[in-house]
Order: sequence, then C-alpha cells, then structure tokens
Amino acid sequence: MCRHVAYLGEPVSLREVLMDPPFGLHRQAWAPRRQRYGTVNADGFGAGWYAEGDPVPARYRQAVPMWADESFADVARVTRTRALLAAVRSATEGTAPGASAACPFRDGRHLFSHNGVVTGWPGSAAGLAGLLPAAMLLDLPARTDSALVWALVRHRLAGGATMAAALARTVGEVATHAGGRLNLLITDGESIAATAYGDTLTYRVDDRGVVVASEPSDDTAGWFDVPDRSLLVARRGEVSVTPIETAATEEP
Repeated sequence: MCRHVAYLGEPVSLREVLMDPPFGLHRQAWAPRRQRYGTVNADGFGAGWYAEGDPVPARYRQAVPMWADESFADVARVTRTRALLAAVRSATEGTAPGASAACPFRDGRHLFSHNGVVTGWPGSAAGLAGLLPAAMLLDLPARTDSALVWALVRHRLAGGATMAAALARTVGEVATHAGGRLNLLITDGESIAATAYGDTLTYRVDDRGVVVASEPSDDTAGWFDVPDRSLLVARRGEVSVTPIETAATEEP
C-alpha cells in the first residue's frame, strides 16, 4: 500500500502540507495511523506541484524514503504552490523498484497516484492490457500495477472523459478484470478527483483551500471520511462525494 495527498488553494510551501503537520505525509512514510495493509512506506516517494502561470507540473521523485532525502526537505521549504500531489510508496510484490515506479505519474497537466494493489499482479495484467492500445503499453513509465492503472486512466482522458469519469470507469474495469484496492488520486492544478475503494480517504476544506488525503495530517476538527466505493471531486471551497457506480455511468 501507499499514502497520498493533494492540495488546492492559497499559495503554500510544500513543507507546510507534507512535513509540518504532526501526522503529515512525511510521518506517514514511517508511522501511518490508518494504513490497513503494510506498516511503512519506505520504497520511494514523489511530489508534483504547479508553478504560477505554468500548467505543466514540476515533479521530484526518489527511490529512497522521504525521511532519508535531505535535499527534498530543502526543496520543500522554499517551494510554494497553489496545487500539489504527493505520495509515499509501499511497493506491491513483483513490481519494479526505482524512482520511475514512484508516484505521482505525470502526463501533460495531470498528476496521478494509486494507493492500493491490483489483485494477482502480474498475472492479472493480461486482461487489463487488452483494454489498451499497444503504444500505451510500450509507454508504461514502470513495470508496476500502478503504472498500468495510470495508463487506463490516461486512455480515458485521451478519449474525452473528465478526470472524475476516467477514475470511475478505470476502477470499474480493474474491478471486473482483476479486483484490488483502488484508491486513485488525480489533479490538473485546478481541481482534484479521487476514489475510495478498499482503503481510507479523507478531506478537509478551510479558508485556505482543500486537502484530500489517505488519512488526516492532524487531529484538528474539520476532517471528513469518504465512504468506501465513492468518488470525490474537489475545487477550491467545494467538495462533492458520489457513489463510484453512479459516476461511472454518467460520461464515456
């Protein structure tokens, strides 16, 4: 399993979101509180963020745990953004190591993360691979279940689906062909979409913005749990939650 978080709102430093909170993503790398599968997330990490006036996000990924990278601590201290997505990794058995396997994955203006596992990987990948053009299979960023799920989402986005519809339809496809835990998270710097499917997902909205995360980063009031098998869509000051099955039938 993994842990991930996305933020959208007033400009903040990466450190304010990822490291300063007492139970933020930095701590979740070694002491998550709500993680149901696995105990640490030490197989790499990544963060992506949007600079003012540039729709294509920057990205920083490493194969080491977040706590072991002193350079990222310095980057996080001085880098400010209105939108970010970050993740710490606990690798699925049989998947590739290395920074290229760490979320977030990126394509154009989108950043994506998968918290979970595709059941039966890699044997179960054959049925899912048949849903994709050959060129997309050859372009997988890493030999991982998360990268294959990302390819399915990208395929839906390329066909004109919204982020929310792409996530909902992908969850349905993976559930049908393989099954698994499929907490997906995506942003384009303007909005966030996420699924709760087999693991925890929470969110909080305040005057500064919205945070969507695998688990709360502190014990203050205002965090809401997302029911399992739900789709979340967030914009500044606004969050909606609907059943995944309903969202999957609304758009192509």
